[in-house]
Amino acid sequence: MLQAQILRPAELSRRDRAAWAAFRAETEAFASPLLSFEFAEAVARQRQDAAVAVFSRRGEPAGFLAHHRRPGGLGRPIGAPWSDYQALIAAPGSAIDGMEALRAAGLQAFRFAGLIDPEGVFAEADSAGSEAYHIALAASGEDYWESLRAASPKRFKNMRRLEHKLAREMGEVVLVAPDHDPSAFERLLGWKSDQFRRSGLHDVLRPDWSRRFMLQLFETREGPLQGLLITLRVAGRPVAGHFGVRMGDAYHPWIAAYDPALAAYSPGLTFISEAIRAMPRIGLARYDLSAGSDHYKRPFASAVTTVREGVARLGAPGLAPTLVRLSGLLGPRPADAVRRVERRLDHIAAVDLSFAGRVQGIAQAIAASSRRLEAHAEYGAA
Repeated sequence: MLQAQILRPAELSRRDRAAWAAFRAETEAFASPLLSFEFAEAVARQRQDAAVAVFSRRGEPAGFLAHHRRPGGLGRPIGAPWSDYQALIAAPGSAIDGMEALRAAGLQAFRFAGLIDPEGVFAEADSAGSEAYHIALAASGEDYWESLRAASPKRFKNMRRLEHKLAREMGEVVLVAPDHDPSAFERLLGWKSDQFRRSGLHDVLRPDWSRRFMLQLFETREGPLQGLLITLRVAGRPVAGHFGVRMGDAYHPWIAAYDPALAAYSPGLTFISEAIRAMPRIGLARYDLSAGSDHYKRPFASAVTTVREGVARLGAPGLAPTLVRLSGLLGPRPADAVRRVERRLDHIAAVDLSFAGRVQGIAQAIAASSRRLEAHAEYGAA
């Protein structure tokens, strides 16, 4: 029989922490820093609702599910929306049933947006799959870059042209990694928040806990889990960069942004070119690109992982999935719009812990959705 104890990350015993690390080491799919105990522990410093369901059988550790416990028995991924990957961490062949795990943990539902589930723990969940990308070096960064160039010579010829144009017209191009400059860090976050506002997306950097979490990681210089800022500088000033979390030789960036004043030079492409070639020097063997923006990420990736978005629940589905199904009667575009709204509202609820923040986020989501629906209506009438 599966039993569960709900603990704060800091309350886990040495035995539990060692078992968590051992389970991850036994399954390559769990390699991301976001699936480590250390990530859950770091989140818990900023979130009081951070918890771990420690599963056991006959007194022995059987698995771990890090999550946020929300009202109504809802579990959300630990650190959402920064948890691009989620998983119930267990040993291969452990045969844990997801529904049994939820009951043992006292959860009615568990929402996920990047579930890695090699053992099919949540096979019964209502979910849809997507592709997540990462770069895994088997040779030098230069050799890997040359293999990409050979596979798509036209694309990479244009990238090289933009690199040369940037250096020729703006000044010397240098990749700085790690970059410990606080002003470069704040500039990158500022670019990203501006990008969210321009695109009508919810600014996940606005909530206080979220901004503190980024700063906490940026200032961490010791321990297995650290923040890593990589910047592209031109004539000494930052023009593009990535910020995320590093553990050993694995890097998972969250914030990818560039100076919009230099958009004509596509500095983001120059950045990824320089970053890939510099991976061995930085000590990286895995550079995670996560899911979404397939057209941008696929050309650089060496590996693809299937992740799932959805919800595992013990009870009947709520109102939102029903609305999605009913909207399908109106055609594909309204159905897609409803799904986007549902995803947006869930995103807001995950990151904005204050009532005022949620109200503001919902108002922005409704306005953005209205603009999209108007665009769809205009398209359909054309």
